[in-house]
Amino acid sequence: MTFDKVPAWAAWLAQDADGVWWAYEAEPNKQDKGWYENEVGRIARLGQSAPPLDWEATLTAWPPKA
Repeated sequence: MTFDKVPAWAAWLAQDADGVWWAYEAEPNKQDKGWYENEVGRIARLGQSAPPLDWEATLTAWPPKA
């Protein structure tokens, strides 16, 4: 999956257990098998790739620090 179309407002990226990638404006909360924004900030579906072995480890601050 490439991340060339991440919205400018995105501050976090995360992948759910089913492989769907999301962009979040505010740090998302963890739920049963994925992430949710808890009605704070914007959210955008970025696409889907293979499900991760550890979806909880995919939460990443965006953009990545050099």
